Amino acid sequence: MTTFSKILRKTDTSKALSVPTKYLKSLPSFKGGHAVEFQAIDESGFVWTFQCSIRKKGHPKPVLSKGWRAFVRNKKLKVGDKIKFSLNQTAATPFYRVRAEKEVKIFRAIFGYSPIIATFP
Repeated sequence: MTTFSKILRKTDTSKALSVPTKYLKSLPSFKGGHAVEFQAIDESGFVWTFQCSIRKKGHPKPVLSKGWRAFVRNKKLKVGDKIKFSLNQTAATPFYRVRAEKEVKIFRAIFGYSPIIATFP
């Protein structure tokens, strides 16, 4: 089950991943705070630790910061690539999965997306 997916923009690849607000409920509980760490397993089996934070006042605007740039560098993500997070609740202990997909273009037209299988960092 996909918790959320997003086609990456410049800010997503250079600073932090802006998470669509409507998916905030599918992330771990902030328990009254403004930041929470969680782990996600990629398609190679590597466990990544990310931190999601929200603004203390006003519109929450969730972003993934800690761990995100290392993930982007490892997967060599660029603007136009896609990221998918999903929560696996069928296991005894629920866990997140993260999947990066490269944009595939043919004659400058987007043909689709291909999974990125990268080596461990």
